[in-house]
Amino acid sequence: MKLIFIRHGEPDYSIDSLTEKGWREAEYLAQRISKLDVTEYFVSPLGRAQDTSKATMKAVNRTAITKDWLREFNVKVDKEYPTNSTVPWDWMPGIWTKYEEFFDKDHWMEQKTFQENKVGDLYQTVTAKLDELLEEYGYRRNGYVYDAVQPNHDTLVFFCHFGLECVLLSHLMNVSPLTLWHGTCSAPTGVTILATEERVKGTAYFRMLTYADVSHLYANGEEPSFAARFCETYDDVNDRH
Repeated sequence: MKLIFIRHGEPDYSIDSLTEKGWREAEYLAQRISKLDVTEYFVSPLGRAQDTSKATMKAVNRTAITKDWLREFNVKVDKEYPTNSTVPWDWMPGIWTKYEEFFDKDHWMEQKTFQENKVGDLYQTVTAKLDELLEEYGYRRNGYVYDAVQPNHDTLVFFCHFGLECVLLSHLMNVSPLTLWHGTCSAPTGVTILATEERVKGTAYFRMLTYADVSHLYANGEEPSFAARFCETYDDVNDRH
């Protein structure tokens, strides 16, 4: 089985849709995804993900299934650093790295502000929904691996969001989401692919084949968006700090 996670195109958050560039990115994405043999498409209920999926759905004459749990992981947290951001993944490096539990796949949600804001509850709800879906397609969670109850070559595509994608990946790969939230970056329409490996009959593990790939943009002469990134050096005053 293959799982394909796609971040939405360059967003216009003010209208929960896409920028002009984002619409172009979605068209180039469709040229790539529409060539694949996809079993089912799933999409977040939020406008920017729905709009990103439209070009692909038109190209393949299909309808994506909306799943509420694919919406952005938007639980609010209080932070020590003065910032307007309340999302759990946008912490200053010097702050979040002080907490040893943030690096622990089993205990990261026990950090005080995460406990107070019930981040772990939402995480467990979302990842349980992913496991329910995977079981429908033949793979049942069993500890840190999956029982290949009905092993197959299905391909599932998910149009979603960076924060949420990191949550799902952390569950599949058994790591803390903090390391993915702060150590990776998916440019808009970045394509991440995982495939099962069943090296022992009946036991499967998801392995990442590619992360946040935007070759479909380069193939069309489109530079990846800076959205989701921050300034490369502090003196880059025109970039996000």
